[in-house]
Amino acid sequence: MTSPGRNRTIALAFLLSLALLPTGCGSSSGGAGGGEPPDYERALAGSPPPLAALHEQANEILPGGVDAYERRIEALAGYPIVVNFWASWCGPCRYEFPVLQKLSTRYGKRVAFLAVNVQDADDDAADFLREEPVPYPSYRDADKEILQGLGGLGGLPDNAFYNREGELCHLKQGPYPQDEELEADLRRFALDEECESG
Repeated sequence: MTSPGRNRTIALAFLLSLALLPTGCGSSSGGAGGGEPPDYERALAGSPPPLAALHEQANEILPGGVDAYERRIEALAGYPIVVNFWASWCGPCRYEFPVLQKLSTRYGKRVAFLAVNVQDADDDAADFLREEPVPYPSYRDADKEILQGLGGLGGLPDNAFYNREGELCHLKQGPYPQDEELEADLRRFALDEECESG
């Protein structure tokens, strides 16, 4: 039988070990990866003009709603497209951002990356993008019109995959359980073009 003093010592040691564990929500970067973002300028140098135009609008929150979004999708004909739906207040979105940073660096000269900022305050979104920059713009979707137009139910994050003809192949609703699954869907639906409706 253990003494009460020994039990208190074990409990105290356990609580201290919990306090030392890293937490995603409390990290200064706001995301899961932490650390410095990739060197986008170097990695994406020499991108084709339509993709370079996206990179020039990195971290911008663009107005225009559904019409502007659809015009951009049309303008990217010839390139597969990955669109991330996010908000600064969405914990799983923050966790997913470092994965998108890496993927947009790795594939950004072949695949068009876009984002849609859903029901977010512009200042909060801009602050978050300063912490977790990405090499592509986001379209403002204050009323969820873009997301719901694709069949999204409103939960975040969502990720949409378009083929080279601008057809929506797949909409993944909700967060990916594993980082590798996002890249697998990118390769499957954007690069290999295994197109599925909705």
